[in-house]
Amino acid sequence: MLWQPALPDDYLALTEDQLRERIAARKQELGTDLVILGHHYQQDEVIAFADFTGDSFKLSQLAAEQVKKNNAKYVVFAGVHFMAETADILTDDGVAVLLPDLGAGCSMADMADYEQTIECWEQVQEVFAANSFRGRVIPICYMNSSAAIKAFCGMHGGVVCTSSNCDAIFDWALAGGDTPLEDGEQVKILFLPDQHLGRNTGAAAGFDPATQMCLWDPKKDLGGNDEQQILDSTFILWKGHCSVHRLFRPEHVDEARAEWPDVTVIAHPECSYELCQKADLTGSTEGIIQAIENAEPGSRWRIATEVHLVNRLVNAAKPRGVEARILSECQCLCTTMYRIDLPHLLWVMDNLAEGKVVNQISVHPEAKKHALVALNRMLDITAKAKVNAVKQVDREATA
Repeated sequence: MLWQPALPDDYLALTEDQLRERIAARKQELGTDLVILGHHYQQDEVIAFADFTGDSFKLSQLAAEQVKKNNAKYVVFAGVHFMAETADILTDDGVAVLLPDLGAGCSMADMADYEQTIECWEQVQEVFAANSFRGRVIPICYMNSSAAIKAFCGMHGGVVCTSSNCDAIFDWALAGGDTPLEDGEQVKILFLPDQHLGRNTGAAAGFDPATQMCLWDPKKDLGGNDEQQILDSTFILWKGHCSVHRLFRPEHVDEARAEWPDVTVIAHPECSYELCQKADLTGSTEGIIQAIENAEPGSRWRIATEVHLVNRLVNAAKPRGVEARILSECQCLCTTMYRIDLPHLLWVMDNLAEGKVVNQISVHPEAKKHALVALNRMLDITAKAKVNAVKQVDREATA
């Protein structure tokens, strides 16, 4: 997490109405020079000023498109640090990406340190070399990772994934990645930083979490494993997690069913394997949104994801006769995202209006180059997977 200097006292003395008025005025003044992005987990009062809302990668793509369309100069990302990094990677060099509060980091992304990742890579390769392993290791990182980790994956034949395309990315990797497997070759996937997304996606593909996956703790030699565990595992899962989704527990599903026997429980795959096994459905952020938006009137839902998003979904569903609640009332909110507030947003915009760029997030050109390889590889894989899915539907329709 980066250090954020304290705001001038003037900003903290403003009422919410004053903040809203001044932000609206600055937004109008800056016009098409500025694009404001608001992540789904952001507070409602900040979302009100966003030009676009969505998940992290979708927003970065929209920013890149909008910058080219309107020749925008600035992107203010109401999200967290890794999201702003991705926006900087995807936008042109002349565009400044700003994070209103530098303290808005992501604990999950911070759990995968670049130097520790290099050490892990070297140790795993040494184990395989010593045991005459015939195959390759493909690194895959979740979008919720630093630009350095994305660059590492790009440099080593790997790729980035999102929670919605992780299954297609795994299929690609298990088939050998960009180079088809030769007879007798095997693939091992190093997945970081979220162990739960890796475990849930691998299990859904038919792999046994107990025997075909091992957990890599970067603070321990060989990640806390012996050589045989590493050799036996198809998936080497980094010991990382989302601090929001880990708060949901399997017993919360039991409690929901006891209260509403007809409930449908939907969970984000960043939740634990044990919880996801009890849930009726798992889905990415966009998947959860679509499920609630398409829910039948009279249906009941419990949702295991961040509270600000859930509250918006609940309020939108209620007029349609859909009853929904968060799975647990344990205040499952992203505390670092919560650092982005109206005073910080106004402070950034005031400085822009005065010709000063503050809190700019800039990815080193070399890291940007390799991270872009991993991101473009992901886009290519998912595009091909969609084409193949359409072809499969057509084949089934004509069979």
